[in-house]
Formats: sequence, structure tokens, C-alpha cells
Amino acid sequence: MVGEDKVLMSVKELRRLAVLHQVMEKKLGQLEASRLLGLTDRQIRRIVARIQVEGDVGLAHRSRGKRSNRAFDERKKTQVLGLYAKQYCDFGPTLAAEKLKERNGIRISDETLRLWLLEAGITHFRRRKRPHRAWRERKPHRGELIQMDGSHHAWFEDRGPKCVLMAYVDDATGRVYGRFYPYEGTIPAMDSFKRYLRRDGIPLSVYLDKHSTYKAWAKPSLAEQLAGRKPKSQFERALEDLGVAVIHADSPQAKGRIERLFGTFQDRLIKEMRLANVRNLDDANRFLSGYLPIYNRRFSVKPVESVDLHRPIPAGLNLDNILCIKTERTLRNDFTVIHNGRLYQVHAQIRAASVLMEERLDGSTRITHQGKRLQYQPILVRPIRETVKTKPRKPPKPPAPNHPWHRSFKHWREKTLPAPIP
Repeated sequence: MVGEDKVLMSVKELRRLAVLHQVMEKKLGQLEASRLLGLTDRQIRRIVARIQVEGDVGLAHRSRGKRSNRAFDERKKTQVLGLYAKQYCDFGPTLAAEKLKERNGIRISDETLRLWLLEAGITHFRRRKRPHRAWRERKPHRGELIQMDGSHHAWFEDRGPKCVLMAYVDDATGRVYGRFYPYEGTIPAMDSFKRYLRRDGIPLSVYLDKHSTYKAWAKPSLAEQLAGRKPKSQFERALEDLGVAVIHADSPQAKGRIERLFGTFQDRLIKEMRLANVRNLDDANRFLSGYLPIYNRRFSVKPVESVDLHRPIPAGLNLDNILCIKTERTLRNDFTVIHNGRLYQVHAQIRAASVLMEERLDGSTRITHQGKRLQYQPILVRPIRETVKTKPRKPPKPPAPNHPWHRSFKHWREKTLPAPIP
């Protein structure tokens, strides 16, 4: 509070008022005051004359306390808050402002809507402060590092089953690719990666967590120990065959870019799919194919370097031969193989101790040896062995009273047990 007129002033206004009082007391010239306050000498004379007539309150702007000429009508404010309560009650101000423009034709800034919601006592969109972590600079080239992960969530809310979003984020640009699957496993990881390769090419490296799909936790076998190799998951083996380096993160915070993406999608994407009434995986993947290009145009950034390090898929390279589950199985003397509890008859007469079982992404199974495909036939009914009927064994007879076993037992008893008390 300053002077006799009680006016709430900012620090800037208090500083300005102190300089103007020096001008009125003839302790400071108008030109020097205009230099200190960044005003013209004409403004200084005008404000000094107003303060001499009105007091310190004369420093306040004439529009203070009055309704802005650009203020929204109260009826519009009531309409917006009503629509928010009815359709967008769990939306944040930014997304709600976008939907009000797209679906209801109401233009309003997210900050204005934020202030209205706070005035109405709606504060659910406020975020808690998170601990500061070291910032890592983006990679300079597109395709130099891809962050990949799966997010388990109720993406369809109560309209459909829970599923997993397999997502990819380019570290340099923030471009996103994703697809929904029923679970997070080797087949979904390989299928989504294959689709990414066909869209963008082969990246230089992939940043993953230590989920069992991406990292093998089994102990090395004797052959691996002798060869100095570590066990690899099927996905690691496939990426190595494609020449892609695999980097495992030690914590979720290390791959913060994709973790923040999941936080955004679990807010925005869920609500977008709710408005589009998406209920199953097929509808969700069709929705993503139209949603992600819009998202990338809006939120992706320009890389520092213009060179794209994605490699084109080499001509003649069959991705299905690499992105599949390969398991070595013993070839028995009758040219049969057992795999996943099923029996297969191999028709090729080859001299090999083992063959390779390949489980393809389309659900088919192949048997190969040294890269060559072998013809086989599944044996649906196993032959039953004939059992030889034998006479039932007679139960053993108890030993006779004079059997040596009785004598030895009696001798042991007399030797070890104490004599009975008379």
C-alpha cells in the first residue's frame, strides 16, 4: 500500500512511483526520469500531472478493474463449462480446447480454459512436480537410435479388452510408430519391427528395456561358455542378423522419451479413441494409421543433421527368414522331430544331427537345415506300442518263523534294547 490512496501496486509500479515523486519534488529532471523508466518526457509530464490531481492512484491504468473489451460473454463461458462437464470432464485444458474447436466449433485458448476451470474448482489436470534428472541431448541423425517398448494399459477403457501398444520413437526427431497387440512378446515385437522396417528402413541401433522378450536371462549353455558367447533372446538374435545394435536400458528413466510418450498417449490417445468409439484391436490399428501422421506433423522436430541413417532393406533379403522364432531340434534316426509336444516326419534323407524349427509370424512352421527348406509332414496320431501280456506276479510270502531274518532281529533286539524292569 502506498500513500493515502490505498492502491495495490506491483514492484514495477512502486519503482516508477518513487522516481515520479523525485520529479515532483524537483530532485530529478524529467529527461533523467524518462531515461530511468524507459518512457518519453511527455509521458512523464502527463503522469506527474495526474498524480498531483488524483494522488498515487493516478499512476494506475484507466482500464484497471474494468471488464476487457475482448472478454468472452458469460453465456459462452457457461456453454463451454457445460460442454466440458458433459463430454470432456477428464480432459486437460489443452486437449479440451482442441476438441472444442474440432467438434463444437468453439475457439478458445487453452490458457483461458485453464483459468475458467480453476475458477470453477476443477484442478485434476494439475501435475505433481517430478524430481529433476540430467538432460540428454538428442541424437543428431534420424535412424541413429530408436527407442522401443510396450505399454500395458486399458486402452479401450471398459469398451474392450486390455492390450499392449508396441511403440517406436526416433530419438532425433520424435517421430512415432505404434501398433496394438494382445500381449507383449516375441511375435508382437517382431511383427511390429517388421512393419517399422518396411516403413522407414533399418535403423542403426535400438534402445530397449530388460524385458524377457528383449533380453535372455537364461544361464549360458556349455557350448556358449566354450565359445565365449552370451545367451540371446530370439529378438536380439533377429536384430543382430539385420545388423542392428541392441542397447538395454538400466532403468525406465533412461529411456524417458518413450516413457513420456506413453504418458501422453494414455491421456490423449485414450480420449481420442473414446470419441471415435474404438472397441477392438482392428479398429484401434486403423485409427492409429490416421492418428499418428497428424501427431508426427505436430510434435516431431527437425533433426540436427539432415542425413538419414536408416538403411534400405537389401534386395533379396527375406525378412520372414530372419524375424521368426528359430529353435534347434534333434533329428532322430527315423527322421522325426519333436517340437512343442508335436511330432514331425521329415521326408528329406539328410545326414544331420539336428535341424532348425522356424515359427513364422503368420503362424506357419518350417524345418530347415543349412538354410535349405525341408519337406515334412506332421504326425497327428502317434503309433501305439503293443504291450506283451505277462502273468501277474504273486505277492511275496511272509518269512517262516524259523527264518534267519527273525533270528537276526531277535538278536539285535536283545543286544540294543534295555532289559525290562521287573
